[in-house]
Amino acid sequence: GRCGLLSWKKINDYANRQIDKYDIRPARSALQRAKELSGGNQQKVIVARTVEQEPDLLLACQPTRGLDVGAIEYVRQALVQQRNQGRAVLLISYELDEVFDIADRINVIYNGRIVADLDPQTTDEQAVGLLMAGGSQ
Repeated sequence: GRCGLLSWKKINDYANRQIDKYDIRPARSALQRAKELSGGNQQKVIVARTVEQEPDLLLACQPTRGLDVGAIEYVRQALVQQRNQGRAVLLISYELDEVFDIADRINVIYNGRIVADLDPQTTDEQAVGLLMAGGSQ
């Protein structure tokens, strides 16, 4: 039914579609509050909400921090899918394997300045790590 301007049936149907599409696993029901979900499921809710808006630019800051292995893989794949659909994905991460999995370009920032602009195909984690610590190319 309706409560004011909201159609709870449409809201519930939409929530259930997102739960299925993004593999969100609420303990009770689609009506469970996001803050009551596990960290991985909260992150999936954020990914779902963001991706469904089809942004031209997606900013992801430490998107897999604190997540379990399954949720990490899910979030990474979602970011890669967005990149492959032509959307700009700005990934900020200390997880170099994540950066190399997702990035087309790697910019290293040290002391607030970009110290390198690298192609992940022609560099490696050791070189990037050295630059992150203030070393040089």
